Amino acid sequence: MLRVCHLITSLATGGAETALFRLVTATDREKQEQIVISLTDEGVYGPRLREAGIPVFALGMRRGRFSLSAFVRLVRVLRQQKPDVIQTWLYHADLLGLLAGGIAGIRTIAWNIRCSVTDERYVRGQAGVVLRLLSLLSSIPRVVVSNSTAGQRVHTSLGYRPRQWRIIPNGLDIATFRPDPTAYREVRAELGVPPDTLLVGLVARYDPLKDYPTFLQTAARVTRRRPDVHFVAVGSGVSPANEDLTKLLRHLEISDRVHLLGERRDTPRLNAAFDVAMCTSTGEGFPNVLIEAMSCGVPCVSTDVGDAAVVIADTGLVAPAADPDRLAEAVLQLVEADPVRRHVRGAAARQRVQEYYALPIMVAHYQALYESLIG
Repeated sequence: MLRVCHLITSLATGGAETALFRLVTATDREKQEQIVISLTDEGVYGPRLREAGIPVFALGMRRGRFSLSAFVRLVRVLRQQKPDVIQTWLYHADLLGLLAGGIAGIRTIAWNIRCSVTDERYVRGQAGVVLRLLSLLSSIPRVVVSNSTAGQRVHTSLGYRPRQWRIIPNGLDIATFRPDPTAYREVRAELGVPPDTLLVGLVARYDPLKDYPTFLQTAARVTRRRPDVHFVAVGSGVSPANEDLTKLLRHLEISDRVHLLGERRDTPRLNAAFDVAMCTSTGEGFPNVLIEAMSCGVPCVSTDVGDAAVVIADTGLVAPAADPDRLAEAVLQLVEADPVRRHVRGAAARQRVQEYYALPIMVAHYQALYESLIG
């Protein structure tokens, strides 16, 4: 049986971590065995992977700090597990997986690129050194996978010259992310708003790339014209305890129109309660939040980053990044549309996910890739 070892920087909440979790738990284990190694700790997904029967190893590295003892343990685990393929996820895992795999005698290595932008955090300091090293070493792995054409384009411009590129978009379980009229009613009751309140949602951790200031400025513009619209923000660090967010809410005078829910495990249910979903990121490769909302029958407004425009197609709207005026116009266009037309958009969005981004499609692509690498 083909054995695949996935090496990732962490197992915290994030797009790459979510995609990895979905992939390994949905792969046919009679055909391919899956192992997961985290450079840091088990995070959110480690226990869930164990519950699903996936072996998990956490090396205990501290973020941003190389640990020789952890690296030695990585080599030891690879020698013990003897995977046929090492699939690495995110920059630090790409670099350390290549080095450790070489020492452990494993030659079939695949990298995985998950973003399409490199802001100052990536091109300066230690992260910049890692990225430049990866560019120089990019011809060594057998393949470099990207979840977006935008990611491939950006990394080619940075000097990546792999033997082959492979584009595999993200996928999700459309039976989990689905329309749910019950959730639509219940979430409004939980928020303490009238049952006919229009909800605009953003599911994203608190991070500069997610651009929460633009999201809140967009909310301020929309609610000035439509005070019956409420905004919902869900994600790690997005709670009333975040002083930066609460201060901006007070400044914009929209504290009573924006609900900060923090990190939640019921995001399918929350997505199904939205009338419109948003992505305000300044940099993404393939935004998971878009297909999650679309699969719930919710039309989306997104910044024009990564492959967002390709994913949404004509089921939603895109606007320039960091432009709350244009984003507000797009949100208003959807919330002020006839409810039937908005529903038609949402149904088309779900149909698009079924055709192009359902989880079995992503899994089949990865399975075929690994089989071709050892064939």
